[in-house]
Amino acid sequence: MVMQVGSMESELKTLNSKDLKANGISKSNIGDGEGEGDDRPLLKSSDSTSTTTTTSDTIEDMEKKYAAFVRRDAYGTMGRGDLPAKEKLLLGFALVTLLPIRVVLAMTILVFYYAICRVCTLFSSPNRDDEQEDYAHMGGWRRAVIVRCGRALSRSMLFIFGFYWIPESHIPDHHDADGNGSSFTHTKNGDKTQPEVGRPGVVISNHVSYLDILYHMSSVFPSFVAKRSVSKLPFVGLISKCLGCVYVQRESKSSDFKGVSAIVTERIREAHQNESAPVMMLFPEGTTTNGEYLLPFKTGGFLAKAPVLPVILRYHYKRFSPAWDSISGVRHVIFLLCQFVNYVEVIRLPVYYPSQQEKDDPKLYANNVRRLMATEGNLILADIGLAEKRIYHAALNGNNSLPSVLHQKDD
Repeated sequence: MVMQVGSMESELKTLNSKDLKANGISKSNIGDGEGEGDDRPLLKSSDSTSTTTTTSDTIEDMEKKYAAFVRRDAYGTMGRGDLPAKEKLLLGFALVTLLPIRVVLAMTILVFYYAICRVCTLFSSPNRDDEQEDYAHMGGWRRAVIVRCGRALSRSMLFIFGFYWIPESHIPDHHDADGNGSSFTHTKNGDKTQPEVGRPGVVISNHVSYLDILYHMSSVFPSFVAKRSVSKLPFVGLISKCLGCVYVQRESKSSDFKGVSAIVTERIREAHQNESAPVMMLFPEGTTTNGEYLLPFKTGGFLAKAPVLPVILRYHYKRFSPAWDSISGVRHVIFLLCQFVNYVEVIRLPVYYPSQQEKDDPKLYANNVRRLMATEGNLILADIGLAEKRIYHAALNGNNSLPSVLHQKDD
């Protein structure tokens, strides 16, 4: 969970200066939603009717343009909406009772699993290839203990967070006349050819929250892509190495990206061909949404030409949405832990085996998988991405280069 917290905070706080200038936004004008003036309204108040009208129009336009990142729960934009009295009462009660209990239990599980990983990696040297370091390729009882305990404790963590039941549904292959879920190579016109063999090399999932990682750890215990700094974090660093995370330095130049892309492609091919190799887990959207949309897919997970396993996560809510879209990390964790029950539904699609045309064109492969996931998961296709999310978040925090109705917020 911590590796994704760090990743999301980086997305919302560290903006590429070139992208921002191109959109007329100054880096110094962007905050993380916490700090001085945090309890101030998002927009300036005004007695002017014309200003109020302009404000409403501006907010409405922004929510249409950046709909994939708009929060629609009872807590409002950035979790700073005016709550009804009943909700305030429930939140206050949970803050002094449920929150501390869940924090203690979650930290206990984290430390306990760290101890398990520490014992299992004693006297073992990590795999060091291409500036990467991991214990995911260990064999024997050590790897078995790490994986089984990791899956069980990840599910326990979700239970502590209020996800008491996680319904899963399996979509059978529509091209299989017997309805037994067998997977076939997909052709351009939707016909099927002879089924291929071998397990998928990568799990492809939509990205809604840092909680996605906990679910996938409890399900298949895959390897993720994480910032290099995660490997140095207390407790989480060793756990990420046991997961077999591929580390990337996000601030580095494109040459490093190409190197990481090659490593991921090699890992996917290895997982497809070797049953004992850890499966890769990728979120091709590159950032989180509010769970109602599916952003354009990056092609990194499709370059290996290996079959993929599409998985869709749908978070349902009545009060606070578990989606991590445009709300600060600390605020989101607190509100999530104060919610008595949380809901997530999992939809597993059949293994998708690419056609020769898709193997030759990773972009086509990625787009076809994306459309399939949108159809089966009842998701809306959006053509925006991380750059637009950063602009939207900057606007919510206030920026003087945006319409004057947005106040300038101090960091």
